[in-house]
Amino acid sequence: MSEENGTVEAPTSHEHGNARPRREFVKGIAALTVAASLSAYDFRRANAEAPLETTHIRLVKGAGLCVAPQYVAEELLYAEGFTNVEYVSETTEIGTSKLVATGKADINMAFALPLIIRVDASEPVVILGGVHVGCYELVVNKRINEFRDLRGKRVAVPGAGSTHHLYLSTILSYVGVDPRKGVQWVFVSKEEGKQLLADGKVEAYLGFAPEPQELRASGIGRVLLNSSTDSPWSQYFCCMVSGNQDFVRKHPVAAKRALRAILKASDLCSSQPEKVARTLVDKGYSRDYEIALAVMKELPYRAWRDYNPEDTLRFYALRLHELGMIKSNPRKIIAQGADWRFWNELKKELKA
Repeated sequence: MSEENGTVEAPTSHEHGNARPRREFVKGIAALTVAASLSAYDFRRANAEAPLETTHIRLVKGAGLCVAPQYVAEELLYAEGFTNVEYVSETTEIGTSKLVATGKADINMAFALPLIIRVDASEPVVILGGVHVGCYELVVNKRINEFRDLRGKRVAVPGAGSTHHLYLSTILSYVGVDPRKGVQWVFVSKEEGKQLLADGKVEAYLGFAPEPQELRASGIGRVLLNSSTDSPWSQYFCCMVSGNQDFVRKHPVAAKRALRAILKASDLCSSQPEKVARTLVDKGYSRDYEIALAVMKELPYRAWRDYNPEDTLRFYALRLHELGMIKSNPRKIIAQGADWRFWNELKKELKA
């Protein structure tokens, strides 16, 4: 979900050719099957719909566990009729929304802020809906008791213009600290940032899952802000689903089915955190089962049923506009960069 500078590794696929081995498919389905997600009714619905315009879809393999629904959705995408589900590697963290904008990926989960910036820049990204709130936490050392204590202090984030930098800038501005001159930004890699915090060489570090969980497990720092629980940040989507405009225009059926798979997968993260955490470890998305489980249990993955994605764009677009980071006002961002057709249909279709 991060938006940092770098290059992109060539796409990788989880398949051998165009037909995925039946044995591997059945094994994957068995690991995550729940009646509400892979029922005969769901298969009948998919079969009754218009045929997929393409059976090949590319998603992004990013750096965070907060986008777990995107990984869990792999099996559900096969159930939706896709035969080639490919994950593009984001090894040097160019930013997952950028991969969608450049056409290197078709559908992706990413933080709302960089998506808004891409829309403002007239890049071909369309926002389709929200998935969950939260996942970012601001971890500080013992010298920081409240936000005003951050004035003049060192704050580590992975790069100017990174999602971390954008998000913390909006937070600081919201609480009355000028992000342009009120703090000392330290731009380092995520691993370096966490180590600097542990060593007392910076006063704060903003991280997203699983980084906060890893810091807590190591006894490093304390949480000053948790975007899953602290208002107003907990009232708006963090991760949202976006698509490449050309892909969505040419393949509306595929786009809707991909969004449906991700939303169902998000429900799985909430209802079966143990199974999902084990799957994330088995598939190599996490090295630590306990950390993965903590993320699944802490993030509100069913929030997509209760929140309005348009409210999220309006809130964050206003924050970015006030900071001079975008030129467009919230109304223009929504008009140019959002398409809620599939979201509205699926909200009715997937009522619990």
